[in-house]
Amino acid sequence: MSMVLFASVVRVRDGLPLSASTDYEQDKGLQETKKHLKGLSKKTGQYNVNFISSLGVGYLMVCTENYPNVLAFCFLDELQREFIVTYDTKRINSAVRPYSFIEFDNFIQKTKQRYNSPRSLSTKINLADMQTEIKLRPPYQLSPEDLGSINGFSHSTTSKYKGIAPHQVLEPVTLSGIVACVLSVLCGALNLLRGVHAIESIMQNEDEDFNYVIAFFLGTAACLYQCYLFAYFSVWRNIKSFLAFALICLCNMYLYELRNVWQILFHVTVGAFITLQIHLRQPQGKAPDYNV
Repeated sequence: MSMVLFASVVRVRDGLPLSASTDYEQDKGLQETKKHLKGLSKKTGQYNVNFISSLGVGYLMVCTENYPNVLAFCFLDELQREFIVTYDTKRINSAVRPYSFIEFDNFIQKTKQRYNSPRSLSTKINLADMQTEIKLRPPYQLSPEDLGSINGFSHSTTSKYKGIAPHQVLEPVTLSGIVACVLSVLCGALNLLRGVHAIESIMQNEDEDFNYVIAFFLGTAACLYQCYLFAYFSVWRNIKSFLAFALICLCNMYLYELRNVWQILFHVTVGAFITLQIHLRQPQGKAPDYNV
């Protein structure tokens, strides 16, 4: 029979257990699995370990292998919501003894009983919302080897991911963002074309300034890099887009003799437009870290 067997709450920064469900289960497989909770193992034997973490607190549970993932994470989400409401961050951070909040076990036990009787959950949780949450932030899938030396296992290997790639997901693309990317690609193509023509001019006339070629090609690179920053998440993404826009402005200032005012204005305006779109397309709101 699929069911929730054990749950605990730990402080993430040092693994200090804050609370846990009390049980009298003596099954050796379950006891062995519980030993690995601190290492956050995905599966040991016939039992699964699931956990989420948020605001410096981890919420873990052991369930049978066939227990539905969506119910497991709904269970952990309820623990998280109640724990955050009951205990403030200052009190959590100042805890020094294990199981300082053991009284939270009362809520854990009541929630375990509800989730071990799925028929009673139909009107109390929204499975569709949790399924969407799991799809947006798919769980990590860890093997015992991934725990490394913490639990005495061999050297860790690369974690696998279920579903979507693990990188930060950006907000959906808007029409204005698509237009900005198209215009930026157009500007990059124009710069590239003019750069090629500049090379041809240098080959025919040695008096031509080769720096113009460099300016055209740098402008192309900056435009295309803006498109990349719009499409994919990157650390310091907004700062990088601003620097790319600054490079576009500098290149067009240097190319003042080869372009009229309207051409320069077009390139700078497109650069500013896509920089704005990069800033507006922020990462989606961070949900708790879901793991199995």
